[in-house]
Amino acid sequence: MKTCLVVDDSKVIRKVARHILETLDFTVSEACDGREALDACVASPPDVILLDWNMPVMSGMDFLRALRVTPLPTKPKVVFCTTENGMAYIRAAIEAGADEYVMKPFDRDTLESKLSIVGIA
Repeated sequence: MKTCLVVDDSKVIRKVARHILETLDFTVSEACDGREALDACVASPPDVILLDWNMPVMSGMDFLRALRVTPLPTKPKVVFCTTENGMAYIRAAIEAGADEYVMKPFDRDTLESKLSIVGIA
């Protein structure tokens, strides 16, 4: 079964994402900030990470940069999921190693499409 780590400081967003992902046959785990997410990835790398941009402790960008230099047995795909929609944000995320980008609020079809683009759905 495919695995997804949902990283967001909003419990509501994590709950919505979990529901959608479970209907797409994912095993879902959650983290409320980048530090917790990095620890989870080192312990057991997921297939894909749904990543928020703005979080306390460690932001999505800081997490992504740290993830990409952390030696893991497999490299998870990363889909940024955020309200930041400017081209500069999208470009920065892709340059930092994100595989795809989805805007909040999102629905099942949008998320499924983005996961398909990165080869996970």
